[in-house]
Amino acid sequence: MGVAHTATTTSIEEAPLAADRPVAGLADELVDHRFKALPPDAEGLTVGALAAERRNLFTGGFTTPVLALSAESVEHNLALLETYAERHGLAFAPHGKTSMAPQLFDRQLAHGAWGITAAVPHQARVYRAYGIRRIFLANELVDAAALRWLAGELDADPEFRFICYVDSVRGVELMDEALRAAGASRPVDVVVELGAGEGARTGVRTGAECAAVAAAVATTGTLRLVGVAGYEGEVPDASGERVREWLRRLVALAVDLDRAGRFAATGADGIVISAGGSAWFDAVADVFADIPDLSAPVLRLLRSGAYVSHDDGHYRHLTPFNRVPEEGALQPAFRLWAQVVSRPCAEQAFLNAGKRDAAYDLDLPQAQVVRSGRDGTVRPATGVTVSGLSDQHTWLRTEPDAELEVGDWVGMGLSHPCTSFDKWQLIPLVEADGTVTDYIRTFF
Repeated sequence: MGVAHTATTTSIEEAPLAADRPVAGLADELVDHRFKALPPDAEGLTVGALAAERRNLFTGGFTTPVLALSAESVEHNLALLETYAERHGLAFAPHGKTSMAPQLFDRQLAHGAWGITAAVPHQARVYRAYGIRRIFLANELVDAAALRWLAGELDADPEFRFICYVDSVRGVELMDEALRAAGASRPVDVVVELGAGEGARTGVRTGAECAAVAAAVATTGTLRLVGVAGYEGEVPDASGERVREWLRRLVALAVDLDRAGRFAATGADGIVISAGGSAWFDAVADVFADIPDLSAPVLRLLRSGAYVSHDDGHYRHLTPFNRVPEEGALQPAFRLWAQVVSRPCAEQAFLNAGKRDAAYDLDLPQAQVVRSGRDGTVRPATGVTVSGLSDQHTWLRTEPDAELEVGDWVGMGLSHPCTSFDKWQLIPLVEADGTVTDYIRTFF
C-alpha cells in the first residue's frame, strides 16, 4: 500500500485563473435586444462601455422588470466561503451550474477555489471556453460524443485536470469504449460515486458494488481511479446525524479502496474525497476533519455553489450558517425590481414580472421594498404580499391601506439561485447606492 501520509488537504497553488483571462472578452459584446431590461439608448455600446458609464439602476434608463445582483453581497459571500474552507482544511470546487457565469467563476478562483464543478458536458464546454483548468463533473459521463471532446481537451492541454463520477460497471465499459475509439492518450480521472441510500438519486448502493466498479476501472487503460464522492443532500429524511452517518460511509469506502490498492496512481492532488451541497457543508467539514491516514495525501473537496448569491427563501432557511452562526452569515444578493402596472382594487395589484423573470419552483418571490414612482423614495413593502405568478405578471395581495400605486417599483427577494440566474443572460451588478458597475453574463 505504500507509505502512509497524514490525511490533510493537499496544498492549493495560486488560483488557476483562466489563461489570458478570456472573461475580459465578454466586455466586448454588443448591447442589443437580446438582453432584457438594459437601457434602449445603450443599443450598440459594448458591455464594457456601458459598465464604464456607471449608470444608476433606477434613473439610468433601465426598463422593468430588471434583476439586480448586489456587488457588496457577492463579495461578502465569496470571502466568507473562502475563509470557511481554509478554516476547515477543505479544498473548494463550487458548483458552477448555479450561475453559469464565467465572471463569477473567475472571482471564485481568485478567492481560492481549487476548480469549478459541473453537472453536464455542456457546462464543462463553457468552462473550458473561458479557460477553467480544473473541472469536477459531479455526474456520470457515458456520452460518446462528449467523451471524444473530453479526450481532445485532455490531449491538447497537459495542465487541464478533469474528474468525474462512475457508478456502474456498464458505465465504465462505455467510457472505456468511447475513449479508446477517440484515441485518448491521457486517462480520465474518475471517482466512485456512493449513493445516498435506497430511493435516492444516482450512485452505487452497496460496498460490493463499489468494489466491482473500482475493479472494472482497474482493467481499463483509459480511466484512473482517484477517489470517492457523492451528494449528501440526497440522504432520505436528511438530518444532521443521518447525513454524518452517510459521510462516514463515504470515508470508509475510501479507506477500503485504498487498502485494496485501487488508488495506485492518483496524481498531484492525491486521493479525492468529495461531497458538499449548500445545505450540509458543516457536516462535511465535521466528518472530513476525521479522515484517517491514507496511502497518499487527501484532497477534501467541497462543492457548494448556491452561496455566491444565496437567496431570500430556500437557502436562507437551509444554510448551515444557521447552525453555526459564529462562523458568519451569507447575504442574499438578488433583488428583482418590477413595476406596478395595475391596481384594480384595494386588495390587489399587478407587477410586470412573472415566471419568465423570477424563480418560482421552490417559493414565490417576496415583496421587500417599494420605490415611489413619484419621487424615488424607498419604503418597506408593508401590507404587500406576492400571491402568485403568471408568465409575465406578479399577483400582489395588498392590504386596503397599503401604500402602493401604478408606477411604483417593487423590489422582491427570490428563492433558489439556480432558477434565478437561468432566466437572465446579462445581469447588472449593482452597488448599494444603485450604481451599476458591471454586467454578469450567463450561459445556460
